[in-house]
Amino acid sequence: MPSPLRIQIVDSHTAGEPTRVVVGGFPDLGGDTLHDRREAFRQNWDHLRRGLILEPRGSDVLVGALLTPPVSESAVAGVIFFNNAGMLGMCGHGTIGVVETLRMLGRVGPGSVNLDTPVGTIQAVLEEDGEVVLTNVPSYRTQKGVTLEVPGYGEIVGDVAYGGNWFFLVKTSVGMISPERIDELSALTWAIRQALEGAGIAGEAGAEIDHIELFSDSPEPGVDSRNFVLCPGKAFDRSPCGTGTSAKIACLLADGVIQPGQTWVQESVTGGIFRASGEWQDGRVVPKISGRAYVTGTAELVFAEADPYRWGLPTS
Repeated sequence: MPSPLRIQIVDSHTAGEPTRVVVGGFPDLGGDTLHDRREAFRQNWDHLRRGLILEPRGSDVLVGALLTPPVSESAVAGVIFFNNAGMLGMCGHGTIGVVETLRMLGRVGPGSVNLDTPVGTIQAVLEEDGEVVLTNVPSYRTQKGVTLEVPGYGEIVGDVAYGGNWFFLVKTSVGMISPERIDELSALTWAIRQALEGAGIAGEAGAEIDHIELFSDSPEPGVDSRNFVLCPGKAFDRSPCGTGTSAKIACLLADGVIQPGQTWVQESVTGGIFRASGEWQDGRVVPKISGRAYVTGTAELVFAEADPYRWGLPTS
């Protein structure tokens, strides 16, 4: 029998949200840029994305991160993020997970860690205690107070903003966002996403708004806000969502709710915490997100040719 394909991974979680970093065994994508490599991944190796993320080897909540050689002199590695639905432009919690994985592998130590991504070079700092401070891509709001008719829910008002992915941010009542209401929150956010598509509401240059973020004040002392983020594949983010928090910071600064450099404590529906701030630069907001990741395991995944679920369950 032919030798099975073997891919080496490191699993971690950031504030509860899992990241699966591919550290070896993946085919060479070629390409001079991370954008080119992501497109090669999408066009030629999407079956491997499915096999890495979906059952029986994974789950819908997993976010994958493929390490590649860097393309800029300052970066230690390139990274392409993906999930159960496809490719991602950027992933905040995943970046923190990648930095912790690189630390565990002995490839980085405390100090500056730069990563090339399809949306640009991301700067991070690994602190002595293991916390990662991520400087995300410039973030901004394109539409404020958009009224959307959502079947079954009526009119909902939200903002369209970018934080590495496109978001529709909706304020809701205190107490609405709780672990006991996850099914209800998932149904609402999925209905919002479908309504956005039906109404033709999009991000810049027609980009699909594929992340929906509900937020409210938090009942927890010392916490500014609690959120619920639905990701493209209908899984909710267990962390406060790095790109979603970046989009939120852009809106807060635009509205004058916080000032440049002021810390905003963002909590997820499951209780995970990110600390965030932002500074204006050329009319956009450069967010900083602080969080901690923990390695949960290392493994070699085996893809046997005779395995009928080699590339994931067809119903996933």
